[in-house]
Amino acid sequence: MYDKAVRRRRAVLAVLVALSLTLLTAYFGESSSGGLHSVQRGAMEVLAPIQEGANRVVKPFRDLFGWFGSTLDAKDERDKLKKERDALRQEVTQLQVDGAENKQLRALLDINTGGGMKAYEPVIARVFARSPSTWYSTVEINKGSSDGVRPDQPVINGEGLVGKVKSVSDGNAIVMLLTDQEFGVSAKAARSGEPGSIDPAVGAPGDLLLELVPRGKLVTKGERIVTAGTVSTRLKSLFPPGILIGTVHRVDEGEGELDRRIHVRPAADLRRLEYVEVLTKPNTDLVASTGETP
Repeated sequence: MYDKAVRRRRAVLAVLVALSLTLLTAYFGESSSGGLHSVQRGAMEVLAPIQEGANRVVKPFRDLFGWFGSTLDAKDERDKLKKERDALRQEVTQLQVDGAENKQLRALLDINTGGGMKAYEPVIARVFARSPSTWYSTVEINKGSSDGVRPDQPVINGEGLVGKVKSVSDGNAIVMLLTDQEFGVSAKAARSGEPGSIDPAVGAPGDLLLELVPRGKLVTKGERIVTAGTVSTRLKSLFPPGILIGTVHRVDEGEGELDRRIHVRPAADLRRLEYVEVLTKPNTDLVASTGETP
């Protein structure tokens, strides 16, 4: 029974193949006005409207599926671009931070080449905390007594004087900035040589005053103010001479020389300190050879 069914199917298939070949031969052998061509045209005329209607019915669904596919691809591309954008932003930010830090470190290396600085053993420290005020009066650094840092040692950066060490623990220290109300240092005008003292201006954060100047009229706007260093053998200065403190940006006239108020803008940007340098105990051999006094 099974063999008969198989033979019957094969016979039907052979007949269909033979019929198809016969129709194809006849179709390609006749002219365009032949019967088979006429049947084809009639079938197309009947089926074409049905096909067009089916396409119109199916088109919204096809477009919908295509829209979903395009949307998913667009979302994937969007997420990929966002990740690349965020990575580039982070890279640019890090490069900017590194560039600013490298600039400060290079400035510290440059300032250490001065003759007076060679007598000291500088310790570079990073600022990691600031006091919560408009102009920070203190900052905290990551070097302490174990690094040779002691109270009252001068603190500088590549721009000039920053302040002095206020208190010390084993691994960190508090630095009093020169804008703190308790800070003071002997100073002089670099061009005219007029001596005086630098003190913070009361009620004006970030403003310094050059006071007790014998001939204040000789000090003019734009003149640089530097540390005076030791001016008396009986009272030695903690600060080496010649460290830039700031620049005179305004002079208020008074009734007398001592009433003249000379305003000084700090050279160091105390709001953006990243690295500073503590001038620790000077090298005694260099002090003896250079004649510098700590």
